[in-house]
Amino acid sequence: MRLTALIAPAILAAGLATSAAAQAPVDERRLVLESPQLRLEVLPTLGGRVLHFGARGAPNLLAVGEDALRDQPHPRVHADAGNIGYLGHEIWAGPQRDWWRDQTVNPARRAAAADWPPDPWLAYAEARVLVNEPQRLVVEGAASPVSGVQLTQSFTLAPQRPDAVELTVEMRNTRAEPVARDIWFNTRVHPETRVYVPLAADGSGLRVRSDMDDTYDGLVSTTADGLFSLELLPPAEGRQGRRGKVFIQPRAGWIAGFAAGQAFLIHFEHQPRARIHPEQGQVELYLDWKPGQVPTGLLELEVHGPYETLQPGESISAHEWWVVRRYDGPDRRDAQIAFLRRMLREAGVE
Repeated sequence: MRLTALIAPAILAAGLATSAAAQAPVDERRLVLESPQLRLEVLPTLGGRVLHFGARGAPNLLAVGEDALRDQPHPRVHADAGNIGYLGHEIWAGPQRDWWRDQTVNPARRAAAADWPPDPWLAYAEARVLVNEPQRLVVEGAASPVSGVQLTQSFTLAPQRPDAVELTVEMRNTRAEPVARDIWFNTRVHPETRVYVPLAADGSGLRVRSDMDDTYDGLVSTTADGLFSLELLPPAEGRQGRRGKVFIQPRAGWIAGFAAGQAFLIHFEHQPRARIHPEQGQVELYLDWKPGQVPTGLLELEVHGPYETLQPGESISAHEWWVVRRYDGPDRRDAQIAFLRRMLREAGVE
């Protein structure tokens, strides 16, 4: 049985509508969803950012910016704000090239067609807690004058699947004119995480960009067994690490990873290439790895939903299903792939 069939009834029963709990004050602590097999922590004061995910009692699989969390727990949100490295999991509005082109609150960034930093209202404006229940959390983000949208995120445990949680994002156009956007999931993990993405049988739909300079060497990867993965080979002499980005039109809607004695699966709705913005991939991986440093960097696991034009007040939604299990097998590709195949079958993903 597919994960969607297990979790969707709970969503349909409750929906994303505001309930009596909508009037509850914003909880400045982390909100927790916990089952016998997993733990998820969400921080509403940073826009509903996920700061912990893993098997229950196991290390956090997410890369988190502890210094930023300590030093800037309540950032000021304004049109000139920059990126703050809280990391974890957050939602962006794609495509990246349009981040600052379609707004009036920062004319300098609009004139420069800036593609950095991300929208501060989506990134770390305080969210309102609508639902805080043992099996379900819902948070409503701020309406952004930069992107012209508002995000509502829900997190739901599957009663029949204690190793799975569903993430649902609703994006609503808050402007009086149309906006063209996609929902962009961005999940940061430690760069040493071994990640697998399924490729088309003919190897198409893959583009690797190496961001090389005097500090960084390029990316090294393999596509054996029809699965893309990055290889953390030592950089060339004189360089300190590896950096780059990968754009993938996957064969199926999932990303898998192995780290810290755990295996995890991010399952999403597979889309045809025509529905994804041409400058993005439905799956994107961004690696910034400097071995021997603390921290050693990050690996971003990114998923784009369909690129849509939203009329005033119109909404779109997208989903991810996260599954996690303990993994005590060897740190070898063949062993991990065998475990992954079983995990996919049992989750009904392939």
